Amino acid sequence: NAVIGRYRLSVQSTSSDSSSPASLGTFVLLFNPWSSGDDVFMPNKAECEEYVLEEFGIIFAGNKNHINNFGWNFGQFQGDILNICLSMLDRSLNYRQDPATDVSHRNDPKYLGRVLSAMVNANDDQGVLLGNWSGNYEGGKSPSSWTGSGEILQNWKKSGFRPVRYGQCWVFAAVLTTVLRCLGIPTRTITNFSSAHDADRNLRVDEFYDASGNHLDRTADSIWNFHVWNESWFSRSDLGPSYSGWQVLDATPQEESGGIYQCGPASRKAIKEGDVDLDYDCPFVFAEVNADCMYWNYDPATGKKTLIFSKSTVIGQFISTKAVGRDDRVDVTNDYKYEEGSTKERDIFKKARKKLGLEDKFDPTAPTPQEVDQKPDISGKFKVAGPLEVGKDLNLILVLTNLQSDVKTAHVNMTAWSTVYTRRPVHEIWKDSISVTLSPKEEKKFPIKIPYTEYQQQLTTDNTIQVTALCHVEGGIQVLVQRDITLDNPAIYIQILGEAKVNKEVDVEVIFTNPIDMEVMDCVLQVEGNDLLRGILETDVPSLKASEKSSIKFKLIPFETGPKHLLVNFSCDKFAAIKTFKMVNV
Repeated sequence: NAVIGRYRLSVQSTSSDSSSPASLGTFVLLFNPWSSGDDVFMPNKAECEEYVLEEFGIIFAGNKNHINNFGWNFGQFQGDILNICLSMLDRSLNYRQDPATDVSHRNDPKYLGRVLSAMVNANDDQGVLLGNWSGNYEGGKSPSSWTGSGEILQNWKKSGFRPVRYGQCWVFAAVLTTVLRCLGIPTRTITNFSSAHDADRNLRVDEFYDASGNHLDRTADSIWNFHVWNESWFSRSDLGPSYSGWQVLDATPQEESGGIYQCGPASRKAIKEGDVDLDYDCPFVFAEVNADCMYWNYDPATGKKTLIFSKSTVIGQFISTKAVGRDDRVDVTNDYKYEEGSTKERDIFKKARKKLGLEDKFDPTAPTPQEVDQKPDISGKFKVAGPLEVGKDLNLILVLTNLQSDVKTAHVNMTAWSTVYTRRPVHEIWKDSISVTLSPKEEKKFPIKIPYTEYQQQLTTDNTIQVTALCHVEGGIQVLVQRDITLDNPAIYIQILGEAKVNKEVDVEVIFTNPIDMEVMDCVLQVEGNDLLRGILETDVPSLKASEKSSIKFKLIPFETGPKHLLVNFSCDKFAAIKTFKMVNV
């Protein structure tokens, strides 16, 4: 339980008359998950290997209908990273305000986890990364273009500790993983799909749409396609042994906690049991995986809002992390909550509301029980009809079904917007409206085609489009149909030409074929990989005509044996951040 950090070691001889001790140098003390007395002790050795020693990771993204992933180079043992992590502690607000007290708490992983969750974002303390969710990343690097934490941490130090531009949730989480693993705290990244950002602590997320079906940006609440945070493993002496184990930390600046942008550690066990009154930030994390959703129609002219429908099973799906020792996805949703729709899950939700004082308080913004119970006359859904790929036309089918035994007429307003992964609308892409008459119990299908030429200019680097149909049913309540689409980038391939041996050159070929019938320009290839090459290799690639294939060759000289990962990121004017990775056995 000693304080971690850099120590000076000197020796004092008692026999000689000289009183000044001789310096033997310095050493760095870290947490030790292999030692049973340590707060971070992790009994499973394979988990220690993965969550402390592994420098490569896989982060899950996309949306609940379409999960994708990319590799990340945590690189916690690369040159200078340890020094940067230690200087991060000395640049925190706590250290600046009271160095002696701050240092005396550095034996406590829950203290350091909280401090570092604040230091990884730039808010409040000139920390490592500046967040940007606008869709415009001028003056910095687009968040999706990073492939590892090393470049970010090195840039922060090189610039005299000025925040690096730009981060989004997975970048904050990946950098925090690097720092905590470097200090010896077992840590992993977690992706939550359909993640709630509940800004007003009422365990409810409100979304507003206008009569045309446009998603309005008029509330601090939001539902992200996905959100990435961290779990770190340590004991909770402050809460009791049943709350030890995985703790949620989140370095993405979303809401202030204790006056600054930090989040956690929140015991995962406390989240599952609805113990939202326990330290730290449990209500926010509980809402991320459990909040109820309310969808409203809002009339900007009158300010009147009408509930369209509410759902309690949308939020917190397919909660994912990388498997130990394998490149697979593991689903940990059941570690965060009881099964959706079960009575136990609803009981826990009520318990959390009660602990937050929401059960007894009248909420004027909440829908009435009558509004919640109203039943729609028709139902609808968007079906995908064709490939979801950047460069191809987007083909969907709107399926509308009359649930009643009499004829129903509806006027349907449809829109498609490009968004960032937080589902914030950025550009309108397409709109249309139709009038529909449905016989009793009839189902009708309406094909929708959004050509590539119409969305190409508007797409953000997240490749996300939100499609909405708002159905105004005559004599009935409105029906909202929506779907979030994540388009896949084209594929890129890595080939290792020959056997990889230490200190011997090996040729690598990266192959990319332009899938669209227009030229792609400003092509850049970025490559990184610990123990395979030093730093980041960046190569300009000539423009590619329609359907043209590009082969980029370069040499590696590996300097360590074992399984190593090569990460590749290819960008051009039409495609942002086409990523892949390959394991190389040296």
